[in-house]
Amino acid sequence: MYNRSRVFAASCIALFLFGMMLIMLGSILPSLTTTFESKGLNTSFLVSILPVGIMLGSLIFGPIVDRYGYKLLLIASILISAVSLEGLAFTQSLPVLYICIFFIGFGGGIINGGTNALVADITEVNKGASLSLLGVSFGIGALGMPLLLGVLSNRFLYTSILSGVGFFMLIPALGFLFISFPVPKQVQGFPLREGLRLLKQPVLLLNGLFLFFQSGVEALSNNWTTTYLQDKLKITNEDALYALSFSVLGLTVVRLLLGSLLKKFSSFTILIVSLLLVVTGNILLMKSHSYNMAFLAVITTGLGLAAGFPVILGYVGQLYASLSGTAFSITLVIALMGNTILNYLFGWVARQYSVTYLPMQVIACAICMLILLLLIKKRLTGKVKI
Repeated sequence: MYNRSRVFAASCIALFLFGMMLIMLGSILPSLTTTFESKGLNTSFLVSILPVGIMLGSLIFGPIVDRYGYKLLLIASILISAVSLEGLAFTQSLPVLYICIFFIGFGGGIINGGTNALVADITEVNKGASLSLLGVSFGIGALGMPLLLGVLSNRFLYTSILSGVGFFMLIPALGFLFISFPVPKQVQGFPLREGLRLLKQPVLLLNGLFLFFQSGVEALSNNWTTTYLQDKLKITNEDALYALSFSVLGLTVVRLLLGSLLKKFSSFTILIVSLLLVVTGNILLMKSHSYNMAFLAVITTGLGLAAGFPVILGYVGQLYASLSGTAFSITLVIALMGNTILNYLFGWVARQYSVTYLPMQVIACAICMLILLLLIKKRLTGKVKI
């Protein structure tokens, strides 16, 4: 028998590590470019390897945890990520660098999907609130890593910091050995046939499509906001990153409060308000002619992005409790496709036209999400609490 509090804490620690890894790679990219540029580093290829790894990890974790449970796979994914960080710290080989980046994404994809499915499994009521609290741990890791790098980079090489983080990750992996996790749900074999049937479930696909746009909007906001602010307002990169950091902070704070909000308001109402905040934030961003107004716009958008993943994954966890891992795999892969496709699409728009079209694409995505939400509500009425 497992202890829910211990399992939840283990999930939070694992997702905290994923947040650290994901942000750290972006932070050290300039250093990697300097180190490997003479060896023919292809930066575009480098940054594309990580999401491919995350997508593959997100794809495979579901059937495995439904068949074998969470414990060994989460431990293995942390070890894969830790070993890859050590390789990233010490390698002088360009192919090894690419392989390490891929496996950091692969392990991270398993951690991200596995912890979300695990928390959904151990939560009987108000899954969205528990998933939101889990998401806070990712935000803390994401916010804390740049601070850690900033403090330590004056005294240590980035390779030493990477190596230290890799060794630190071994501690929770060892600790997980002494924690009991929920038993597998499909002990007779891999649920491949059942998983294929899920692909024909309209309500699951609608939830996945909602997260397709949600993940895309998050990618657009995180990857292009600083460029937009610098291009339109002619501010420094540091000021633009400062605004983006507060956007992430706002998202993290709202996720911390989401459990209380879901007790007072319906999840449908919260998602509607969230989408209105995203639209409002990007209208403000479009109309902004001062840094203060743009700062407010970016924070408003961050607040609006907080509820999407926890609430929608909560719906999926309620609908498909017996195959939650496989259902989460399908949903998260669809979401990651949105992250990649919409980010690539806007990259083309920015090159061919202008980065100033960013708010318009985000607003268009929010409108699509609103339509999908109405369709989801129609499908879920009477099946889950919405």
